[in-house]
Amino acid sequence: MWIRMLAAMLAATLLLILLLSLNDEYWLFLPGLLQGAVLTVEITLLAAIVAIFMAFVAALAKLYAPLPIRWLSSAYIEIFRGTSALVQLFWLYFVLPQFGVSLDAFVVAVLALGLNIGAYGAEVVRGAIISVARGQWEASVALNMSRGQMLRRIILPQAFAAMIPPWGNLLIELVKSTSLVSLITLADLTLKAQQMNQTTLKTVQVFTLVLLIYLAISLTVTIAMRVLEQRAGQGMTRGKAA
Repeated sequence: MWIRMLAAMLAATLLLILLLSLNDEYWLFLPGLLQGAVLTVEITLLAAIVAIFMAFVAALAKLYAPLPIRWLSSAYIEIFRGTSALVQLFWLYFVLPQFGVSLDAFVVAVLALGLNIGAYGAEVVRGAIISVARGQWEASVALNMSRGQMLRRIILPQAFAAMIPPWGNLLIELVKSTSLVSLITLADLTLKAQQMNQTTLKTVQVFTLVLLIYLAISLTVTIAMRVLEQRAGQGMTRGKAA
């Protein structure tokens, strides 16, 4: 039911964008804003990959790695959760060159947002892993599984279902955080909107379209995560029945 409702909202949002584009005052801005939206989606997808990778690495390191690596993992999580994403973005873009490391703005955007969301995601992954029933751990030990086998075959598949809802929230936050990259000269959706507004002063038209485009992107992410959550839940149900 929820997926159908979200799909209906997405369809209504896209239809509204289409209807507005029939008006010349809105159509004038739509191609440029869609071009910025493409960059926003690209950053979102790549940063999400970085975030998911870092979340799993940091969570598993914090739980099972030798003590020095646990400290390093904890330091990463606390630093990136405890400081502003904007400051992290500026630090990578403006401060790193002072140490002889210059990165392209697009790379900085992906890394900064990915590392920031990954730090929050690490705690989601860690919490999901330790929430798996103790009996599952004991059964894995009784089957003489190694820790890697235990995690891969028993623990992570069960923890995965618990991770999906909070990860959905984190990915929505990631979509919204992409607006920060306009501050390091990337022509994303937000920067395109600011430039158009400054040159035309058509604030209502520009930012109405921007709002609807961001909503469409966020609804798409939400629907994808709900579908994934539903399938994971069905898999868990079949597993228990078996």
